[in-house]
Amino acid sequence: MERKRYVTDFKRVEGLGAAHDGVEHWWQQRLSAVALVFLTPFFLFPFARTLGQGHEAMRATYGDWWNAAIAILFVITSMWHLRLGLQVVIEDYVHSKPVRTAALVANSLLSVAVAIGGVFAIAKIAFGA
Repeated sequence: MERKRYVTDFKRVEGLGAAHDGVEHWWQQRLSAVALVFLTPFFLFPFARTLGQGHEAMRATYGDWWNAAIAILFVITSMWHLRLGLQVVIEDYVHSKPVRTAALVANSLLSVAVAIGGVFAIAKIAFGA
C-alpha cells in the first residue's frame, strides 16, 4: 500500500533547484563578472603599454608588485568566470551523460591549468627568475 504524501506545491519546489546550487552558481558568475569589469582596465593598460617593447619592458612593468598582483587576480578571476560560464553551456546543451561528464571535467581541469600557468608566468616575470 502506497502512502500518500500531503505536501504543498511550494514545499515540493522549495530550495535551489535539482542540483541545490543554482543561486550560488548564478551569484558567483555575477560577482566574477563585476570583478572583471574593474580588473580588466587595470590589467590591459599596463599590458598594452608594454606590448612590442620586448622582454625587459615586460619585466619592468610586472616587476612592480601592483601590476603583478592585478595581473594574477585578473588571470584567476577570468579563468573562474570562464569555468562557470562553460559549465552552464555544457550542462544545457550536452545531452549525453558520459560526454557531459567528460566535458565538465575537462572544463575544470583546463581552467585550473591555465590559471596555474598564468600565475606561474606572472610570478616568474615579477620575481625576475
